[in-house]
Amino acid sequence: MDETELKGVSVDKNRKKTIVRTSVTGILANLFLASFKAVFGIMSNSIAIVLDAVNNTSDMASSVITIIGTKLAGKAPDRKHPFGHGRVEYLTAIIISVIVLYAGVTSLVESVKKIIHPSAPEYTWITLVVVGVAVFVKIILGGYVKKVGKKVNSASLINSGEDARLDSIISATTFIAAVVYMKTGISVEAYLGAVISAIIIKSGVDMLRAGISSLLGERADSSLAAGIKETVREFENVTGVYDLVLNDYGPDTFLGSLHIEIPDTYSVNELDELLREITDRVYEKHNVILTAIGVYSVNMHDGKIVSAREEIKKIVLANDYALQIHGFYINEEKKKMRFDVVVGFDAPSRGEVYKSIMASVREKYPDYDIQIVLDVDFSDT
Repeated sequence: MDETELKGVSVDKNRKKTIVRTSVTGILANLFLASFKAVFGIMSNSIAIVLDAVNNTSDMASSVITIIGTKLAGKAPDRKHPFGHGRVEYLTAIIISVIVLYAGVTSLVESVKKIIHPSAPEYTWITLVVVGVAVFVKIILGGYVKKVGKKVNSASLINSGEDARLDSIISATTFIAAVVYMKTGISVEAYLGAVISAIIIKSGVDMLRAGISSLLGERADSSLAAGIKETVREFENVTGVYDLVLNDYGPDTFLGSLHIEIPDTYSVNELDELLREITDRVYEKHNVILTAIGVYSVNMHDGKIVSAREEIKKIVLANDYALQIHGFYINEEKKKMRFDVVVGFDAPSRGEVYKSIMASVREKYPDYDIQIVLDVDFSDT
């Protein structure tokens, strides 16, 4: 692997090309739709069709932003940003969600105005054909963009695809409103527009929340975390894998750290070789760079200590909020006992849980200097 791959911060060239190509397709399709909808919307005095055309314009802006974001995210690491620029993609996803939200609010305002001050639309069968074509194109475009977005793990493309899907719903309601008006003379497009606008606003808010959550940093994907732990546990004498932390520096770009439990009989040379092998295998199988591997030594040959470990485990896990105990070690000569306790985020007070566990253990082992580390479940334990 070359140096860029070793640092785990580059954006795959094929992935970048796929995102740009898909975005260009979206721009061309929306340019076509926006132009025709604007012309026929003005000709038919249909606020719904005109708003639909405006929404297509915002879709073009979304595709342009996706392209720019992908280009920026692909920049090589520099002194100021040694982990690369991959998180720019999360920013572009947030910007697109804001555009969707703005389009929904604008549509709602215009629909309410139309409800308060109604004007008769002038639909023709040509208008229906235009809107019908728009529905078809948007369904195809939305499905295609969203599918590609999921394939290459691009939140920006996924959001753009979802936006296109919502556009197809808008166009479909416009089509229904036109048919109803032509058949009955009753205009319902403003009311349908208001309902669809509310749906768009909700989708925009959901997209915004997801984008902000990704930027803040989320818990590691359960399947990825489980896969990494399983890979590490495959090594002989690794009795446990804990404290896995994955830092997301952009889609498919992870740096991580973890702790392993191994017998206290390992020499420094044996330990060094083991850690190097674990690092290499995790990268090969999961494309994750382990920047640090901590070690918990385990008493293996003292039956008294093994029994104490099992007894301590029962004491700790008797607390409803204690999820796991690991890193257990006893130094009998110095009468020192140490271990980590993972406490769930649902605990009303993590500090109180710590005090309760400490009190219970001290009551059982009053002669020991007890060190308990309050740990966090960064990934599924």
